[in-house]
Amino acid sequence: MRESEFAEAMLQRIRQARTALAAARAADDVFAEAVAQDELEDAVRLARRHGIRVADTDRQEE
Repeated sequence: MRESEFAEAMLQRIRQARTALAAARAADDVFAEAVAQDELEDAVRLARRHGIRVADTDRQEE
């Protein structure tokens, strides 16, 4: 996998985690929210470790 493909895959993972987090919050599902928040934090951490810039909106407002 080329670097740009990895970066795009990581950014897609972050977008999906943010979408899952929003859906969990809308459904008032605390378990799904915790899982989605963990996934988002993990994806952001991994992306940044590999030099991928991620917006500072990693943690959505509660």
